[in-house]
Amino acid sequence: MPWQPELHVFVYGTLRRGEANDINRLTPAPRYLGQARIRGALYDLGPYPGVVLGGEAWVRGEVYAITPELESELDRIEEVAPVPSGEYARRHVDVEVDGQPLLCLVYEIDARRVQGRPRIVTGDWLRRR
Repeated sequence: MPWQPELHVFVYGTLRRGEANDINRLTPAPRYLGQARIRGALYDLGPYPGVVLGGEAWVRGEVYAITPELESELDRIEEVAPVPSGEYARRHVDVEVDGQPLLCLVYEIDARRVQGRPRIVTGDWLRRR
């Protein structure tokens, strides 16, 4: 039976292609669906970013189709399971992919963790440098 993913994830930081935790190096491999954007504010936390959802600004990233097994691995990387660190929370929100909404898993940073941290005004972790 062919793989029929129904789960989608929006990645905006170290899980993006070429970054430290590149999702494409994880197993089972995700399927790339395209560039995407979401409403929110992106913050620089040093080695990784965090997004606070909502507002008028856009945050850029990538969308992937994933399996439940990969979703569990992402939860571990983002420390929301098996024991939540409290830094990130799982959210399911509409992400804009090629102008169309797609329901995706997004890992949102706790807003208290970004107080005093610089905002990435471009909304793009890859263009922060």
